[in-house]
Amino acid sequence: MQEEVTGNGPAADMESDQAADQRRLKETVEERVVEPENALPEVTLDELPELPRAACDKAGWTKLLPVQARAIPYILAGRNLMVQSHTGSGKTGAFLLPILQRIDLAKKGCQALVLVPTRELASQVSREAELLGGTLGLRTAVVYGGVKYGPQLDAFRGGAQLVVGTPGRILDHLLKETLLLDHLQIFVFDEADRMLSMGFYPDMKRVQQFLPQRPINGYMFSATMPPFVIRLAAEFLRKPEFLSLSRDHIHVTATEHVYYVVPGMQRERSLVRIIEMENPISAIIFCNMRSTVHFVSVVLKRFGYDADELSSDLAQGAREKVMARVRKGTLRFLVATDVAARGIDIPDLSHVIQYEPPEDPELYIHRAGRTGRVGASGTAITLVAGMEQFALKSIARSFNITDLRERTVPTDEDVEGIVAQRVVAALEAELRSRDSLEKERMRRFISLGRNLAEAEEESPLIAMLLDDYYQRTLQAAPLSPSAETPKEEDETSSVAPPHSDGSAPEGRKKHPRRRSGRGRGQERTRRPA
Repeated sequence: MQEEVTGNGPAADMESDQAADQRRLKETVEERVVEPENALPEVTLDELPELPRAACDKAGWTKLLPVQARAIPYILAGRNLMVQSHTGSGKTGAFLLPILQRIDLAKKGCQALVLVPTRELASQVSREAELLGGTLGLRTAVVYGGVKYGPQLDAFRGGAQLVVGTPGRILDHLLKETLLLDHLQIFVFDEADRMLSMGFYPDMKRVQQFLPQRPINGYMFSATMPPFVIRLAAEFLRKPEFLSLSRDHIHVTATEHVYYVVPGMQRERSLVRIIEMENPISAIIFCNMRSTVHFVSVVLKRFGYDADELSSDLAQGAREKVMARVRKGTLRFLVATDVAARGIDIPDLSHVIQYEPPEDPELYIHRAGRTGRVGASGTAITLVAGMEQFALKSIARSFNITDLRERTVPTDEDVEGIVAQRVVAALEAELRSRDSLEKERMRRFISLGRNLAEAEEESPLIAMLLDDYYQRTLQAAPLSPSAETPKEEDETSSVAPPHSDGSAPEGRKKHPRRRSGRGRGQERTRRPA
């Protein structure tokens, strides 16, 4: 079956890498929790302050979940924090409960801002906020694109103290000054890794420029902590501490291991759907045979992805061109056999995708070890069909991979939903960048657009235009923080940790608020929270 890697095992020059990968894996499996220096003790529900305790009682909560028990003391203490915690682990309550305690429920206006990647998560957070704080007087506004502005404006006028939304629509309101952050105390990034995969980084940077000129606290929650998320924290949070509560998941120094059970005859279609949902910054896609490498590369290119192949069939000139892009970090997807990929190191490789499990079990560790290097984390994805899943589980047992998880292959409806949100966010961002003359010019097509939308038989025309736009603008890797972590900024350009009396750092210059014209070239100085 396998052309280029025999059952005798990998070449001798790969053995040291594999041994190091196995040793690192076994070491990190034993490390379950990471806490900041000067760690604070866990808190129980009975030890919470009166207001969040009352919120738990009204919601029917009888105890705190682990992420809540560990994270809440740091948020109550006003310490900037990065928290690694699985989706569904209770992290929403971990920041909502201390928000209830720290904001002034008698004062109108946004005091806590929570950025989330999707409209579904925004609705979920707002529902939990209503459950916990609605009867206590907490006013919440939920804000995302693709819907009318009216209800969002009504919530702001009603004095919403907690605003939850996607970066693009939050930015729209900030630019229009329908949302002001004068009273902001707490800034939360929920599922920061997914926000980057959705392409929200530019909007997040522009939202940052509307932060107050005084100290506020920032918190970042993420299921994984790859290098670009860690750099994101350095750009947005002032000296953040790190807390990992992933009991069943290897933390930042390791790799997340997942697999999808796919139909054997539609493996390539499943791969495309998985890539759409995962939206990797960069990935190596491993195949066992040269012919499969070429097939997968062609499929990805036909779907519009920046992909290229590497195998022993490739002519030397073509191979050198591919390698040049790999070295520059400009190739998003490299499809390769194990032998062809030997010795290749892609900077900030976020994902390794195994189009099929390796025939030699040790090659799994070598493949997965390409991501999660240098103290970072990554994701190793394996596509399995039929009996292949049992072979994969056997490999996991052999190398003590205790956190191998199965995920459900995304449906076409799942992909349609996530792509729609990306397109809406990108279109709204492009609309914001247009000047008055460009907006006047485009009004010629408003009537046509409305007519096309109302005529069902014309829907393929709209679909074609949106697909062309998506291929042109969104199939490239999502923009992420710079590879260089920002240097420590001076006190005049960043928000220092809060002083005990709540005052701003000495030497801070007070900037007057701009009432209009915050367009391109008129943005405020960047300030970490």
